[in-house]
Amino acid sequence: MENVLRPVIVVGGSVVLTLLIGWSVDRLLRRVDDRHSETSLWGLLRRGRVPFQLVLFAALLRASYAQAKLLVEHRIGIGRTLTLILIGAAAWLVVSIATAIVETSYTRYANAHRDPARVRRVRTQVTLIQRVVSAVVGVVAIAAMLLTFPAMRAAGASLLASAGILGIVAGVAAQSTLANLFAGLQIAFGDMVRLGDTVVVDGEWGTVEEITLTFLTVRTWDERRITMPVSYFTSKPFENWSRGTPQMTGIVFLHVDHSAPVEAMRAKLRDILRECPAWDGRDYALAVTDSTPNTMQVRALVTAKDADDIWTVRVTVREQLIRWLTEQHPYALPRVNTAEAMLPPGRTRRPGHAEPDGADGVAARANHGRHIHEPPRTGPGRG
Repeated sequence: MENVLRPVIVVGGSVVLTLLIGWSVDRLLRRVDDRHSETSLWGLLRRGRVPFQLVLFAALLRASYAQAKLLVEHRIGIGRTLTLILIGAAAWLVVSIATAIVETSYTRYANAHRDPARVRRVRTQVTLIQRVVSAVVGVVAIAAMLLTFPAMRAAGASLLASAGILGIVAGVAAQSTLANLFAGLQIAFGDMVRLGDTVVVDGEWGTVEEITLTFLTVRTWDERRITMPVSYFTSKPFENWSRGTPQMTGIVFLHVDHSAPVEAMRAKLRDILRECPAWDGRDYALAVTDSTPNTMQVRALVTAKDADDIWTVRVTVREQLIRWLTEQHPYALPRVNTAEAMLPPGRTRRPGHAEPDGADGVAARANHGRHIHEPPRTGPGRG
């Protein structure tokens, strides 16, 4: 009878104590969370109740297993298994507590500061710090698990003796990995690129969606994901539209005829921007920036509060200006001139040269017959 009751008491007592203590701690955290609703720390700590109960159960059972006298011939293997569970659960609990602290700190900072750029920078840093802490705790836990085996402890001396050679080999083999690791730390604390930044890489425009110690993910405007090593951002140039202030200036180019009403276009641009909610009202301008034999280039300059709004303003201005020109000033649109070139004053056409048809042709033939060479009249659309 004692051989049956002893294991039941030991194992059952460990389970009951684990559930009782775990329930008490969880209830205490819930009460504290209700009293201090201004911080999310206590609520986040409740997420670690599962690893906490696992640590508690493994520790109680590991300490009292010898008294159970159950499976005595396998006590070494069972004890080692419980030790491995205890180490793994403890690492899980440490990571959960660190995550709760980091998330709480970030939430407080985000609520206290209204600058989006600074908030994104801190979020990038705390995310990478959290990943580093998780990686370090994981490595330490695995090392502690391996040291529970006598064979691994015996091999420790030989491993330390050959650490120099192994370090050189590992450094050469993992050169790119280490480069990405240090590049990730440089991005986190160098404030080069942050989560949520609008960037242009390899001609692709998108938003930084994820940053790890080895790779970075950019979500493009058409919902594609571009994944690239973080070392790219420390070795090659790229555009960061969110660097500094998010305000941006956009440019819209139009090619119009030389007779286009520039002053009327400038007034229409002002009217369009006043009705566009995405325009921030800081500045606007319209000027002729270039000229070709057939057209002239008009540049409309607009402003907006961020990259998304500047795109909206640009497409709105381009669309409405073209529609306004089409409806009100169709002569101002670019054309291909198929008429013959007008002759300068004092020159006549060579004999046998074909005259143009229509009214221009009649006038040209009449002038040619009378040898009257008046300066040609110019008007909209004439070259």
